[in-house]
Amino acid sequence: MNLRHIVCAAVFLGLLSCAGGGNAGLEEGEWTVFRGETSLSGSTALPLPRNPRLRWSATTGVRTVASPVVRDGVAYTVSRRGLLRGVALSDGSEVFSKDLGAFVEATPMIADGVIYVGTIDGSLLALHLPDGALLWEFASEGQISSAPMPAGYAGEDAVLFGSYDNYLYTLRRSDGSLLSKFETGYYLNGAVAVADRYAAYGGCDQWLRVIDLEAGVQTDSLLLDSYVPGSPVFRDGAAYVGDYGGDVYGIALEDGKIAAASKVYAASSEQDASSVGLPAVGAKQVYFFTGGRSLACVSRKDGKRLWTTMLKGPVGESSPMECRNGVLVCTKSGIISILDAGSGEVRWEYDAGEDILGCPAILPGGFLVVTAKGTLLCFEES
Repeated sequence: MNLRHIVCAAVFLGLLSCAGGGNAGLEEGEWTVFRGETSLSGSTALPLPRNPRLRWSATTGVRTVASPVVRDGVAYTVSRRGLLRGVALSDGSEVFSKDLGAFVEATPMIADGVIYVGTIDGSLLALHLPDGALLWEFASEGQISSAPMPAGYAGEDAVLFGSYDNYLYTLRRSDGSLLSKFETGYYLNGAVAVADRYAAYGGCDQWLRVIDLEAGVQTDSLLLDSYVPGSPVFRDGAAYVGDYGGDVYGIALEDGKIAAASKVYAASSEQDASSVGLPAVGAKQVYFFTGGRSLACVSRKDGKRLWTTMLKGPVGESSPMECRNGVLVCTKSGIISILDAGSGEVRWEYDAGEDILGCPAILPGGFLVVTAKGTLLCFEES
């Protein structure tokens, strides 16, 4: 379905209730997939510390693109050279280390005591935790930069990921056997967004595709104005996606079909507005990077621009996170900022001194950020 043939309408949606963070400590938090949940919404009910301080840092000194994941009091990072490392949330001490023997850019996923990692040479590895024993390996025919995602598929517990061989794969989680694969026109960079029985993903062929996971079939597709370097996100029965040209789309879905679509934000070419990061979609607002170094906020109801804040340095490949009491952003230049969601005012900043490419992990009482040099930073309330 081409966007030009869709009757464009603003996506008008209600509030999605989220589980609260409670008063649990950092060590009790979990962040087991890229962006914390399979919908990839970039929104959490967990609050940020009002006055964050650095609790600890742990470094490998090795280039790292993937974002951290957390389970059972351990934060896991994987370097581009394939060093998978786990550190204790309590103090940053190393409790796990395994050399995967392959380069890695994709954020891992943890489910049922297993960590899944995609490699540049095209393999998806399933490793038992906490000992790191290899359970199975599946070989695609292209690079895996897509973070794997858990989902139910045709009654099976599955893992979904995209490859540079132009296919989206669904594998049985227990043994890595192939359940199905969906062909696209070009590379798949981003993770698949999953909500209820539907999955959505975008690719370098400019198409957004929707799959019914229960039926195992593609239900609809939408041609965008430019390719999708990242992922769509789900919120309240709608999908939101940014393309490389800087446009952000809101897409209403009904039973897996595209009912309406509009540009929440239309970039102008003179803004140098190419975008790689994902939007963050809250109950009422959409946040996204624009112009190479700004965070913008628009209303979900009518697309009205609410504010734009210039950040200190280029935004790079990270994505914003809306939390209960603010918006957390990381720039490529290493500046970590908390902004007021209502006004865009910067309330807190920290200079990591190193580039940041990944997305933060939000936990009860704090958050984690990994730098491009492999330094994992843990922040908590002062």
